[in-house]
Amino acid sequence: MSIHPSAIIEDGAEIGPDCHIGPFCHIGAAVRLGAGVRLHSHVAIAGDTVIGEGTEIWPFASVGSQPQDLKFAGEKTRLVIGARNMIRESVSINPGTEGGGGLTEIGDDCLFMLGTHVGHDCHVGNRVVVANHASLAGHVQVGEGAIIGGLAGIHQFVRIGEGAIIGALSMVVADVIPFGSVMGERPRLAGLNLIGLKRRGLPRSEISALRAAYKALFVGEGSLRERAEAMLENADNTLVRDLLEFVLSDSERSFCTPKGK
Repeated sequence: MSIHPSAIIEDGAEIGPDCHIGPFCHIGAAVRLGAGVRLHSHVAIAGDTVIGEGTEIWPFASVGSQPQDLKFAGEKTRLVIGARNMIRESVSINPGTEGGGGLTEIGDDCLFMLGTHVGHDCHVGNRVVVANHASLAGHVQVGEGAIIGGLAGIHQFVRIGEGAIIGALSMVVADVIPFGSVMGERPRLAGLNLIGLKRRGLPRSEISALRAAYKALFVGEGSLRERAEAMLENADNTLVRDLLEFVLSDSERSFCTPKGK
């Protein structure tokens, strides 16, 4: 364990083995750091915050401070961050609120680039990348392997499906289907994230099945829900079923759809 003499660690904080805490860091009394966590200089960690092993946090990040929600009244809430995450300079991550379930949760192996923000009560899956200065408002859900481009804004209660990609500067106000690709100031669905699917090593047959399902989902008679329900009855592909179940699950938002739909 390496702790710089200028760092402040409040009584009650739990510091795991092999941690490195750099100069002028401030660790609150209810913070728990897993093994091998590395904090560069000027990192502030507050609240009931758990940080998983091997996570690295760069200067001027603010993790676990009070949610930016006027309804927050000091209630006890939590922030749980998984293992091997990279949290770059000036990132802010807030804990949950009582009205949102009391928990903000981040999975493993994520990258949060410079200046990104994760709001209260967000749930972020594994291997998510959030590029420079993108922001997740409160109550956002981000599926595993999703990529959010620089300066993008995700509206509260929006769901970003597994493997989706959000273009830079997009303002997303509706749900994005798993493996969807959206872009634009008020983005429309531009197809599937084919590059991401290929990077996952999926066979051509799996990708073809997903492409066929995408086309059928957004073309035809009836509402989006009616088409999804009809398709789910005969869906035998795991990725296709995941897509259809995402569309049919409860949501506070509508969906990003292709132009003209």
